[in-house]
Amino acid sequence: MSPQQAVTRKAAAAATRTKLIDSGLRLAERTGLTGLSVNLLVDEAGVSKGTFFHHFGDRASYLLALHREFHDRIAEHIDQTISDLPPGRERLLAGATVYLDMCLQQRGIRALLLEARAEPAVAQEITRRNAEFAHRCEPDFAALGRRHPLESAQLAVAMTAEAALIELASGSQVRAVRAALEEFFG
Repeated sequence: MSPQQAVTRKAAAAATRTKLIDSGLRLAERTGLTGLSVNLLVDEAGVSKGTFFHHFGDRASYLLALHREFHDRIAEHIDQTISDLPPGRERLLAGATVYLDMCLQQRGIRALLLEARAEPAVAQEITRRNAEFAHRCEPDFAALGRRHPLESAQLAVAMTAEAALIELASGSQVRAVRAALEEFFG
């Protein structure tokens, strides 16, 4: 296989993987995670079962990849938004707003935020990811003069995730919820 063919195959594999992830996010909105079967997923993505199992191995691995992909996308957007902001209130608000807005744009995320905790591998990933976000927010709470900046950051991460669920249930932004987050952020 020539180097060009290898690059082409890698690009095609990445495109197929992305198609499967995006299809899962769409399906999760309609079926939740409990109704998200491999059969529905491959039909939605227009690929074979063999292709699915080649990329993910099993459903649990797929759900973990789905969760990671969504949160990687969020982290990238948050990083872009806050990169020029100094630690503190404005940076916290900007990051929380990006998170909430992205959750509303991807309505299937409600299933990831609620149902995914029943999947052991995904539950571990949620715990890891929340800890990562809390450590990223810790300097913001330190800049605000909080006596317990890490613990404040951990609570902020949990509150922001809960705010996303409230907004997803209402189908739109909930100003009072966002205002309450602003109050917590100082």
